[in-house]
Amino acid sequence: MDTIADPDIQFDEKGICNYYYEYKKAEADLHTGEQGWKELEALAAEIKEAGKGLPYDCIMGLSGGVDSTYVAYLAKQLGLRPLAVHFDNGWNSELAVMNIENIINRLGFDLYTYVINWNEFRDLQLAYLKASVVDIEAITDHAIFATLYRLAGEKKIKYFLNGTNVQTENTLPKSWIHSKSDHVNIKAIHKAYGQLPLKTFPFSNAKVKRYYREVMGVRSISVINYVDYNKQQVKQLIQKELGWRDYGGKHYESVWTRFYQGYILPEKFGIDKRKAHLSDLIFGGQISKAEALEELAKAIYDPKQFSIDYEFVLKKLGMTAEDLDAIIKAPPRSHYDFDYEKPIDERYPVLKPIKSIYRTIFPVK
Repeated sequence: MDTIADPDIQFDEKGICNYYYEYKKAEADLHTGEQGWKELEALAAEIKEAGKGLPYDCIMGLSGGVDSTYVAYLAKQLGLRPLAVHFDNGWNSELAVMNIENIINRLGFDLYTYVINWNEFRDLQLAYLKASVVDIEAITDHAIFATLYRLAGEKKIKYFLNGTNVQTENTLPKSWIHSKSDHVNIKAIHKAYGQLPLKTFPFSNAKVKRYYREVMGVRSISVINYVDYNKQQVKQLIQKELGWRDYGGKHYESVWTRFYQGYILPEKFGIDKRKAHLSDLIFGGQISKAEALEELAKAIYDPKQFSIDYEFVLKKLGMTAEDLDAIIKAPPRSHYDFDYEKPIDERYPVLKPIKSIYRTIFPVK
């Protein structure tokens, strides 16, 4: 990580950045190894008990990427009965489809695929491109979580397994992202640049999430944070056990994500997400800084693959090369240039003491 990746980065007198200390603090709170597995087995026992008499005792998203694939593998090892949910936003690579099929067949899980309305989603993606905001992936992440929580509620599932983990994705500058739960920002950006009404897009908000968590008791568990997660070793494991094949990049199971991270982010915003992901692997001792620099020296996008993806993206979004070039050259804008979901104590300052009491009684899990 450097000042190009993040202008707000801070270094101490030893030349060590804030992200290292943040990683080590988060890592110190983890219980992995033998202790972590015992805690995970105890959680699995709770999940099984809560799911007695139901078709599924937990729910999980399955993209076909390393993290979600490993969560599925761990769920099987723990004897859980998850409903695997795949969110199809129209950008799956053929390899992702094949990997998901292998995972489901070998583990014996049921798969629910939510196929989003493509015309609406395309219109929303185009709105985000025209708005020149950085976190175009926020709309997919928002819809995924909204879908998972809705399904959990419908099927009375109390536990949601997720692949979020400290070991490979703790480092992420705030300037690279926007809140995934901010439905107000999504609607504001679409209102400014969208053309079609969003009749079926799965929106959610903080109130709905609180209802699922605090009334229905849905609990999210970061399964990978309980195990020693070595990325390279896990890749070898899932290749052997599940017939999984590598995409060549984090979250590259999606053609759009590959194009967004490999072209739009570096060209328009000067962001190379590999710097954050590789930094986490350095912090955790999985690779050396020299190895990371060697990886960064490689092209962020294979030229042949980029050429194929470039034409595919233009055709799928109904754009010309000139349209996309104008978007890339337009100055970036902040998500906060548009309306956004303000915290309740910011909207109603008088409620701030009440919120503090409420959080004491109902702490965020």
